[in-house]
Amino acid sequence: MQFDNLLRERRSVHQYSDEPISESTLGEIFEAATLAPSGYNLQPWEFLALRDDEKKATLREIAYGQDHVEEADTAIVVLGHTDPMTHAETVFDDWLAKDYLPNEEVRDALVENVSEMSEMSASDRRTWTTRSTALAAMTIMYAARDRGVASCPMEGFDADALVDSFDIPGEYEPVMLITLGYPEAEASDIENERKARRPVEEIVHYDEFDPSDETVLAPADD
Repeated sequence: MQFDNLLRERRSVHQYSDEPISESTLGEIFEAATLAPSGYNLQPWEFLALRDDEKKATLREIAYGQDHVEEADTAIVVLGHTDPMTHAETVFDDWLAKDYLPNEEVRDALVENVSEMSEMSASDRRTWTTRSTALAAMTIMYAARDRGVASCPMEGFDADALVDSFDIPGEYEPVMLITLGYPEAEASDIENERKARRPVEEIVHYDEFDPSDETVLAPADD
């Protein structure tokens, strides 16, 4: 699919059919997520993919009873590791082996830089991991749409209950949930008029920032 079409046809879908997503298709979607960019290529993301009905029912309660968590074929818990050092040495060893770095001294200096990042406050480390992990989450949604699979990102959930219910280690930040499934025919709404979006002239500021005082929604260019 051409990217412009992919971009315009992706919608957040809440109603899913009973058609299962094959393991190979899920694998391709997650493989695409591995190609998302991240600071220093540290790739702090991990994904808990729930397909078992009981586990999805548990997640539904954590997500304040939102039905599509349970009705989707797969519900993904998007997690970000909050320690930048976790994969740093492996990543920079790869850079060195592929001649992205001139020598081991530069490699060691990069490791030291990231080690200093690990000393950030807990709040800053959560912000750091969320920035990169959100890019991988968006990649999942585009990769899914490219394969005819609908998705919905979700920020409405009890993070503490999620950590407790699924034994998530403390160094991981629950960033968002994503539901995946083939849409019901009437739920796809790709042919419906797209909800209005803020216009480019309101959200883009060249050379200096002049905040917009009001929101004027414009019809989306489909």
